[in-house]
Amino acid sequence: MRDGDPGGELNEGASKSILGPNPFVGFRAQDVASAAGELLREAAAHPALVLEQQATLARDVVRVFANQSELRPARDDKRFEDPAWTQNPFYKAALGSYLAWTNALEEFVDKSSFDTVTKQRARFVTQLLTDALSPSNSLANPVALRRALDTGGISLVDGLRNMLSDIKDNGAMPAMVDKSAFEVGKNLAVTPGSVVFANDVLELIQYAPQTEQTFALPLLFVPPQINKYYVFDISPEKSMIDFMLKGGVSCFAISWRNPTAAQRDWNLDTYVDAIVAAIEAARNIAGTEKVNVVGACAGAMTLAALLGYYAAKGGQRPLNSATLLVAVIDSEGESTLFLFATKDSIETAKAASRRKGVLEGEEMGRIFAWLRPNDLVWNYWVNNYLLGKTPPAFDILFWNADTTRLPAEFHADLLDAFAEAKFKKPGAMIVKGLPIDLRTVDLDSYFVAGITDHITPWKGVYGTMTTFGGDKTMVLSAAGHIQSLINPPQAASKRQYYLNPEHPSDADGWLEGASATKGSWWGHWLAWIQERSGDRVAAPGELGNAAHPPQRPAPGSYVLEK
Repeated sequence: MRDGDPGGELNEGASKSILGPNPFVGFRAQDVASAAGELLREAAAHPALVLEQQATLARDVVRVFANQSELRPARDDKRFEDPAWTQNPFYKAALGSYLAWTNALEEFVDKSSFDTVTKQRARFVTQLLTDALSPSNSLANPVALRRALDTGGISLVDGLRNMLSDIKDNGAMPAMVDKSAFEVGKNLAVTPGSVVFANDVLELIQYAPQTEQTFALPLLFVPPQINKYYVFDISPEKSMIDFMLKGGVSCFAISWRNPTAAQRDWNLDTYVDAIVAAIEAARNIAGTEKVNVVGACAGAMTLAALLGYYAAKGGQRPLNSATLLVAVIDSEGESTLFLFATKDSIETAKAASRRKGVLEGEEMGRIFAWLRPNDLVWNYWVNNYLLGKTPPAFDILFWNADTTRLPAEFHADLLDAFAEAKFKKPGAMIVKGLPIDLRTVDLDSYFVAGITDHITPWKGVYGTMTTFGGDKTMVLSAAGHIQSLINPPQAASKRQYYLNPEHPSDADGWLEGASATKGSWWGHWLAWIQERSGDRVAAPGELGNAAHPPQRPAPGSYVLEK
């Protein structure tokens, strides 16, 4: 995080954790309750273990009050950074007691007889409980008390006002961002360009070149259907599209329509067909036989389906290379998202979206917030309500809150693909009537993952990479989910990424043999794309062509739909 960025540490914690709503099943209240019930049954079945942890808790609490406790918050736990937590006897005792019973709960789960999955679910539920009951979330928080005194109680009034506003307008969740500070097309998504093709599903934006010469083959950006496209074009200093344009790469980007219940029948084939139409328009405008493509998250999954389709179809293929960002194509991983993905919960999720016609972005946004409550709930609870402050003005958080919907049938297709590992099983996934096998995809491909990504774990991305044929490059960014994407060189001086040209079957083996490079992976990717983009040619003087004339300036109209 560069000095002077709005929101500071509040934004840093959130930006490590988010990409916004995703098409996974998430978890239901009854799933959490079921895991809590397992904990109670375990306690009843193993009273000796309960007594052991009670003795541990009692011993630790005695040490706390005797000022002999060695329990400390995690080094990166920012809830207790105020000196009062370690210097004031009252707060020191409160913190020590909290850590003692938290530690006792964690040890109970670790020593339980649960199988691996049940143990992970139990850890998640106990973490929800202990995070919620943290003393930092109460008005006794020393920072909150100090601010209340300094403001003569005005901060408490402002906090109540913020809470009532969030109950009314934000689904009773603490707001993460000051939305009044941003406007798409004004200070977000401002790279110059024009919509040069549109249909019911997408708008295709062509961007104005920023160099006198450009590479012949264009690069098409395919965003996740679950977010607005401008994750690739947040702001000039964080724009992946702007970075590639400055490197002489001609860029096109898809902007998906925000579907309503009227589009409930749109499915995977619908989106594959839409990408095909965008590719054909980009080829026609650029005058080339092929294009390079890049997709993120669900957009990368759709690209995987398209790549498999082209391989199954045979003949001339219009794609020269593919880049897949944070792309996990099955549920075989360590992501918290899959803990509650049972057959019953998946069917319930599909039934719910089919009743409504869509999966609402706000619903998934709330689920994802509770997957990382300290980052995405409780720090905003403290900031907005206990301190009475306005949430920060942070562009990435605005984008994250600018949610979109998923058509019911596409949501069902994605859930089935994950639950049944269709992409990993040759012939199991049917795309436009053809069974696909990703092993037959033989074009050059580039994969990016984040080493601390909890949504699409890097080992899952590595597993995705090994599924493909062709020449493959894997880059592991030393960052979380969103920071792995928005990784501009000027903001990445303290970051690094890992490369290893060898691809052993074991992801840990790949990392062990990888070399670290300081900075952002963007420069490495730019060079990789340039090598696969043909000769340099004179940059076009105008956007579009006779068949696809400019229709409206970027960012277009679909991105503005609510």
